[in-house]
Amino acid sequence: MNFLNKAFKLDQHNTTVSKEFIGGLTTFLTMAYIIFVNPDILSQTGMDKEALFTVTLLASIVGTLLAAFWGKMPFAMAPGMGLNAFFTYTIVMGAGVPWETALGIVFISGVAFVVLTFLGVREKIANAIPLSLRISVTAGIGLFITFIGMKNMGLIVDHPATLVTLGKFTPQLILAMIGFIITAYLEYKKVTGGILIGILFITLSSILMGYVSLPSSLISTPPSIEPVFMKLDIMGALKFAFIGPIFSFMFVDLFDSLSTIIACSNQAGLTKKDGTVPNLEKILEADAATTVVGAVLGTSTTTIFIESASGIASGARTGLASVFTALLMGGCLFFSPLATIVPSYATAPALLMVGVYMFSNIKQIKFDNMLTSVPSFLTIIMMPLTYSISMGITFGFLSYVILNILGGKAKELPITMYVIGFFSLINLIVG
Repeated sequence: MNFLNKAFKLDQHNTTVSKEFIGGLTTFLTMAYIIFVNPDILSQTGMDKEALFTVTLLASIVGTLLAAFWGKMPFAMAPGMGLNAFFTYTIVMGAGVPWETALGIVFISGVAFVVLTFLGVREKIANAIPLSLRISVTAGIGLFITFIGMKNMGLIVDHPATLVTLGKFTPQLILAMIGFIITAYLEYKKVTGGILIGILFITLSSILMGYVSLPSSLISTPPSIEPVFMKLDIMGALKFAFIGPIFSFMFVDLFDSLSTIIACSNQAGLTKKDGTVPNLEKILEADAATTVVGAVLGTSTTTIFIESASGIASGARTGLASVFTALLMGGCLFFSPLATIVPSYATAPALLMVGVYMFSNIKQIKFDNMLTSVPSFLTIIMMPLTYSISMGITFGFLSYVILNILGGKAKELPITMYVIGFFSLINLIVG
């Protein structure tokens, strides 16, 4: 106990080992749904689902431990929601890019991330982007993964005349809708692990109704990661056409992580008097490094999870909570048969629930200003309609630069916005 106290400065943060354990456990329970959701989404590209189960956990463990020992903060990392959907449905299934090349794109974006972070440029770029665009990107991704969730559960289907329409109410769809209502209610009552409980409810009901078969054993050695490990095609990703996706991965991770760090640090009372976050650079470095490691292991961009806030609300104040979260993730490695029986319609409500959370900050956008509202609207609406996060960002940023120039505010725009606008134009032309 003395060793842990000295290593994580528990007394200084007015916390104890037991408080940190409860915080770490709470974070784990609220984010554990990613163990089932990430393999389910990425496996649709042709990647091995069992290998993805192990890789998801390994990338999460590495990132969370880096947050604990390098960043010294109570944050957990895992493959990001929205980014895994962008990887699967836009890049691989939408554009026909092999998943190996898509991993190469993630790797390159991660390397660029590391360079920008160590040069101290990352935070400057973040500060140059207007708040309205940052929020609209998050809200747009929320709509994007909600659309995917509804598609996976069968609530919406394709139609030759209207493009989309209401699907048939099959038993599986009804079960998924009931699961979503249960999940929403549990989240409303602030029940820890509400999303995970929803997934398990649908899966268990599917087993009882005969839609899913139980494996011969629920416990086994972790599946090999060989089918996806080191399979990234970096040379194939070094193409001019992939500038847009590389930028999108980097941009989304940039703001997702930074906003999560600031929000969670404020909640924990860890920010300094001047509003800065202690060890911010180290946390950003850990985040960037984990993206590179994740791509090598075989998963999409790994980022800091907002669910860390639940652990902080339960008392987590130091990196020790992250150690406990990582240890719990390690224990899950031996329950891979559970992940293989979870159907897509069971994880779909989780996408809807995460979409609700991502969309909720839209109220902060000032829609009475056309120079702000039009780019924000285009960013949000173009993501689900083009089935591409990259295109949503492209339309949003490009329209923001053009409208502000026409509105006589050209001199007020940071040079960073002109650079981003230029790359957005290139992405639009190439895309």
